[in-house]
Amino acid sequence: MIWQILYPIIIVTFGFVFVQAFRRKVSWLVALPFAINLVANLIFTTIQFGLRNLPLASVDILVVWSTIIWMMVAIWPHYRWVAVAQVPYLVWVSIATVLQLSITGMNW
Repeated sequence: MIWQILYPIIIVTFGFVFVQAFRRKVSWLVALPFAINLVANLIFTTIQFGLRNLPLASVDILVVWSTIIWMMVAIWPHYRWVAVAQVPYLVWVSIATVLQLSITGMNW
């Protein structure tokens, strides 16, 4: 159910940032963590459940988590509402990161 909340937030905010980058209202360096996050988020399921590679999934989710913080810091001076909108995503990924690292640690 959480993804029914998070995906619309991601679609609206990421889309907004990419449009602003295309319009040159923000630098592509501001959009970079959004792009990295999107790719890392999309490949997590394949790594975790397709490849069943727990260590690589742990690295990937750490990339997802750290890029959320990077995104929030990068966009804050330009569009604070986008940064604030990432809070639920950050909370969920923080919980998922602890879970992933715990599962990886227990299966090492």
